[in-house]
Amino acid sequence: MEGLLDAFIAFIRAERGLSGKTVDAYAGDLTAYFADLRSRGLHDVARVRQEDVAEHLRRLGERGLSRRSQARHLAAVRGFHRFLITERLADKDPTEDLDTPRAARKLPGFLTLEEVEQLLAAPDERNPTGMRDKAMLELLYATGLRVSELCSLGINNLQLGAGYLVAKGKGAKERVVPVGRTAIEKVEAYLVGPRQFLLGSRQSQALFVTPRGGAFSRMGFWKLLRRYALKAGIRKPLSPHKLRHSFATHLVERGADLRAVQAMLGHADLATTQIYTHVNSARLRAVYDEHHPRSDGVTPPRQKRRQTGT
Repeated sequence: MEGLLDAFIAFIRAERGLSGKTVDAYAGDLTAYFADLRSRGLHDVARVRQEDVAEHLRRLGERGLSRRSQARHLAAVRGFHRFLITERLADKDPTEDLDTPRAARKLPGFLTLEEVEQLLAAPDERNPTGMRDKAMLELLYATGLRVSELCSLGINNLQLGAGYLVAKGKGAKERVVPVGRTAIEKVEAYLVGPRQFLLGSRQSQALFVTPRGGAFSRMGFWKLLRRYALKAGIRKPLSPHKLRHSFATHLVERGADLRAVQAMLGHADLATTQIYTHVNSARLRAVYDEHHPRSDGVTPPRQKRRQTGT
């Protein structure tokens, strides 16, 4: 097997142009693969079956290897078996119908409704800057825009009388996004005076502007958001994208159609939006575990009160 491994490594170095680090990782993965085959009495790689490769992946999982590492491992094994076919050293690829292990997607973080209310109440609307900031926060939560989309909004992107705006997303694709009544009111209040006050004698097509007359930047909004999060008493890490996640999560929790949420977020693939159904399920599970008296490992609320004497 080692001779075939050397030939394969020489092949991917010369033909595929992989980095030295990747080649070394493939070599290590295949060495472990061969050792596992030998431990099960398999000495002819041309006779390896799909079940043998699947068993190898299962053992990797038992050893605690992450799905991402398992996927890389399978890529090395698959490349090796395809190399054998190319060189006419085998007539079948045992990895052909094996699915690549997918890394579990991390559920997005989001704010509770109470936290959102605290954040939106943080700007001081008694001055032009506070009115601008209030309008930005309300609009971001009301629409689920990306921060880059929010900062690039122009006056001509607004159709507040009709209750929507036009956002320019990834790949310069435009989409129509509805805007809620409260956000419309705050944006209109910002437009009637505070915006021009910030601009002074300057002119700009940007919706949200700085006192220097330029469009609000992504980094500027990050700093603004962190400042208001601290003022609102929100200690968890907060980013503009977390407000986007909160927008989508709260819609799905209230029964919004997933296709509609996909359109509002500007996701090309519904599978990207479906993660919010997992968030909803996880929250339901947490609520159940906390409050149901028959939930394993959780003391019922009434029993807790009796134990504490309250």
